[in-house]
Amino acid sequence: MKLPRLHLVTSDEVLGRAGFVDAAARVIEACGPGAAVHLRGHGLSGGALFALAERLLPVAARAGAAVLVNDRADVALACGAAGVQLGRRSIPVAEARRLLGSDALIGYSAHSAAEVLDAERAGANFVLLGTIFPTTSHPGEPGAGPDLVRAAAQGARVPIVAIGGITLERAGAVLEAGAYGIAVLGGVWHAADPAGAARRYLAVLEEGTE
Repeated sequence: MKLPRLHLVTSDEVLGRAGFVDAAARVIEACGPGAAVHLRGHGLSGGALFALAERLLPVAARAGAAVLVNDRADVALACGAAGVQLGRRSIPVAEARRLLGSDALIGYSAHSAAEVLDAERAGANFVLLGTIFPTTSHPGEPGAGPDLVRAAAQGARVPIVAIGGITLERAGAVLEAGAYGIAVLGGVWHAADPAGAARRYLAVLEEGTE
């Protein structure tokens, strides 16, 4: 599977909404191969994550989109997700690769250029790099700015997906700095029309490749 450029990251609050699956299905159908939905729920059990993935995977298969399970390589393997997003608290990238196989998409969440290189050497397919701009998800953090993307992109070959306060207006700056794609939480899941918001982000990404 080609790595999508728009990564739609969830949270416990987003996953806990009564209408999440229906909203996520509409987002997936709207974006198709351009999007990856990250099931990130630190407070959810493996069973709960599996149940959500099981409902979304058929929709993703029809649309050509990706569903990734964050942190839980075991859940990703059990449900047949496209891959996993790892971080400092997760199992090592190399162990996830051994478990999931060569075709799985394995991402790593990094916060420095050095971490990006470490993830690349370990075999990650891509890196989520942040926090780029201030965001309510990480209160009190000022954001490293696009210069962090620029510094990491100069030395890395692995695709970099910028995360943290990426609005439609800020997306161009991180793309110009060398980001392959962007990751969004509030800009899509907190919008009145998540599918419409996701399409607008995807349009910005597509315009950036022209």
